[in-house]
Amino acid sequence: MSVPTVSDLPDNWGRWGIDDELGTLNLVTDAVRAKAAAEVRTGRSVSLAQPIIPSPMISSPFAPLTVDASPVQHLMSYTGIGVAADHVLVTNHHARSTHIDALAHWSTDDQVYPGVPRAQVVTAGGVTHASTTAFAAGITTRGVLLDLAIDGPVPSGYAVTSRDFERAEEREGVKVGSGDALVVRLGWTSLPLSDGRLSPGISMDAVRWMHERGVALCAADRGDAHPPLDPDEPSPLHGVGLGRMAMPLIDAAALDDLAALCAESQRYSFMLVVAPPRIHGLTGVPVNPVAVF
Repeated sequence: MSVPTVSDLPDNWGRWGIDDELGTLNLVTDAVRAKAAAEVRTGRSVSLAQPIIPSPMISSPFAPLTVDASPVQHLMSYTGIGVAADHVLVTNHHARSTHIDALAHWSTDDQVYPGVPRAQVVTAGGVTHASTTAFAAGITTRGVLLDLAIDGPVPSGYAVTSRDFERAEEREGVKVGSGDALVVRLGWTSLPLSDGRLSPGISMDAVRWMHERGVALCAADRGDAHPPLDPDEPSPLHGVGLGRMAMPLIDAAALDDLAALCAESQRYSFMLVVAPPRIHGLTGVPVNPVAVF
């Protein structure tokens, strides 16, 4: 199979202007937020984030750098006058940390959305364009869970397609629309595999579907497969969804509690509130997304 050209792939570069930093978050209009607010009927809520247990900061603050280490290393200080303080080192893009990827996290042909040279954007002092600064106002929109793991985790090495999404819509009685946050449950953890199984993942066909539906944000328990399901294609969710479509991603989401609440209430749409720390100039930041019913 030949590698798809840029013209063959879903692409939003230039759609909202040459200086845009929001990408598909432009689709979250006031009307979309009002529709999201109308989803709140009972007031029940659930987190989509993994819990993080910090580890002590020992030796070097940058070690160990393995997936078994906590994404948060913690140093306590005590002034002696009744006040304790915390100093933390956070690894933002970590399989044990639910985090949101900013658009600058992925570059294409040495350019960052929507065509700014990466060398101009990534500096020693932080990212100057398409960074977490774009999340300063938070994200409130309608969320839709498409649960593909109702009968157990999807199979090893499975490529999730648009048909899987549409079958889930039919089963759940929902429809993903423009400005929505798509939440996808495959029933797998986000941790790397070491037991010989092949990771499932989102296919390019599924990403094209997201583009056609106008998905503003995608959150999944497992996104791209590692190793890739198709090495002849770009990474579907990160390389195309984030890099070309400019769709922010919530990686390493914890979705079992959400799935249980959706099944109990027989409701698969909700208001999703994403309020990351207001730290500018990063390529990603830990986040605690909250679904409100």
